[in-house]
Amino acid sequence: MQHVLRTFWQKIFAFNWKFGLLLIVIVCVPRFILVLYANTTGNYGSIGIIMLVSALAPFIFLNKYGRQKIGIKKPGNYSWLLAAFAAGIAFSLLLYFLGTNLYDDSYANWYKYIGKSYKIPSDISPGDRSTLFTVVAITGMIFSPFGEELFFRGIVHSAFAVSLGNRKASMADGSAFALTHISHFGLVFISGSWSLFVMPTVLWVLSMFVASIMFFFFKKSSGSIMGAIVCHAGFNLGMTYSIFYLL
Repeated sequence: MQHVLRTFWQKIFAFNWKFGLLLIVIVCVPRFILVLYANTTGNYGSIGIIMLVSALAPFIFLNKYGRQKIGIKKPGNYSWLLAAFAAGIAFSLLLYFLGTNLYDDSYANWYKYIGKSYKIPSDISPGDRSTLFTVVAITGMIFSPFGEELFFRGIVHSAFAVSLGNRKASMADGSAFALTHISHFGLVFISGSWSLFVMPTVLWVLSMFVASIMFFFFKKSSGSIMGAIVCHAGFNLGMTYSIFYLL
């Protein structure tokens, strides 16, 4: 991949694994800290800023040719988008059943802990629950799928792929994606103190890694980053539905 960076950045960086690692450090480390802080305060506004920065990274650093090379283009096969959406929902429901069967209604259940941030009133009416679900689901299907996929399966994956090839690049961006999600579940803030659920965290990280590989599969199959975004959106929809209606 030659001349993918904007002219200004070509003077500073080479588009390779070192650049990908730099992006992970400058985006994922602050994100990890901000999510942990948000879990203590209940204010998740800063997370939206991180997702925006993640989504803008390809447009900040890459020229038009570079953005096309990382998959920001029309899908080559639209039928894969429907499959991606269905696969995302299916995988999120699988995680619901796994978490519920292993950890029931405790905070060791990843969806139970993540659902705490949604602040669903215990006495909410069916109509209000439906309205809140719609708002949360739409938000969840837009912000993190675009932000995370343009970043992880887009610019970060492609930077690593130049040096390592797609397979090892998927291992790299998938590992970064999965470990970053320990801030969402794993290191948990409950009743004013921090805890680490060791085995649930291991399962959660492995699940996020598998999800990452799945997102890349649909990016590759559809010929566009939209395959990854749509799959991620389906996953978030299934997770939100599980939290609102199945837990």
